[in-house]
Amino acid sequence: MNGFLIYAAKRFLQFLFVVFTGITLAFLIAHFSPVDPIEQTVSLLTSFGSTDPQAVEILRESLRELYGTGGPLLEQYFTFWGRVLTGDFGPSLSSFPTPVMTVIGRALPWTVGLLTLATIISWIIGNFLGALAGYFRSKLLKVAGIVIMALQPIPTYIIGLSLVILFGFIWPILPISDGAQVNLAPGFNWAFISSVVEHGILPALTLVLVGIGGWFISMRSLVSNIVTDDHVVYAELGGVRSRSIFSQYVARNAMLPQVTGLALSLGNVFGGAVIVEFVFNYPGIGKLLISGIYSGDYSLVLGVTTIAIIAVAAAVFVIDIIYPLIDPRVKLG
Repeated sequence: MNGFLIYAAKRFLQFLFVVFTGITLAFLIAHFSPVDPIEQTVSLLTSFGSTDPQAVEILRESLRELYGTGGPLLEQYFTFWGRVLTGDFGPSLSSFPTPVMTVIGRALPWTVGLLTLATIISWIIGNFLGALAGYFRSKLLKVAGIVIMALQPIPTYIIGLSLVILFGFIWPILPISDGAQVNLAPGFNWAFISSVVEHGILPALTLVLVGIGGWFISMRSLVSNIVTDDHVVYAELGGVRSRSIFSQYVARNAMLPQVTGLALSLGNVFGGAVIVEFVFNYPGIGKLLISGIYSGDYSLVLGVTTIAIIAVAAAVFVIDIIYPLIDPRVKLG
């Protein structure tokens, strides 16, 4: 038990280091960006007519204090960390005066729901087909493998746009934009839920088609290596049924690395959201991030980036803690 606690403490320190480094880099990258959100806002507000220069300067100083961009870089850095620790990134520049966390809170459920479901579906299908292809080697599975691997190198936006053209124009049976019907009020009712599901089919299908290939290739490779192990060969020579060997000796042993990959993928759901949500105008974190970058919304970009960094680091930390419990071969020292 003491060994596990020491192991968990080390992993927690690694988690803190990753979060600290990632958030610091995000702050520096945003700070050295050529876009100055304060000047952009001042220019927008003063573009409608002449303004007293003294009033403009007061406005500029007020905005710098509001967004924590005033003073030396080190002071801004500590101010930013204070906002991170309190979960207050200030108001969103593009949605003023709505707080950044409120804007993120509205978009977060859309991204988490869409990408979590798509990741799990692609993980199940990819691993199942990959395990079958690695063990049984039938012609049908080879054809399926060729199709899946042909989709793997295609960029996400190409698949997304192809689905938009196919199901939005050639065969218009599915919605190609937004997360739900515009005139429906959000709520736990059949009309809204069915609309969310219908609008999420094409974005989810895009992510599934893109994601299956990686799981298929890695699982097939793992199974192909395991089938040559001594215990599998002895089981085959002993007359054990192929179905039993596949489920109990091969697939089960190959699943451990894939479970790790699933945890990392779930933690990294924000990474796959950007292009897909942009193509389908889906109201999630990815679309929010692009809007924040285009509008120079300093606080919003840092808020989204910080949450993404913490989510990925937390997923790695959790799987590091759980892995010794499911795989006794992992050493705790």
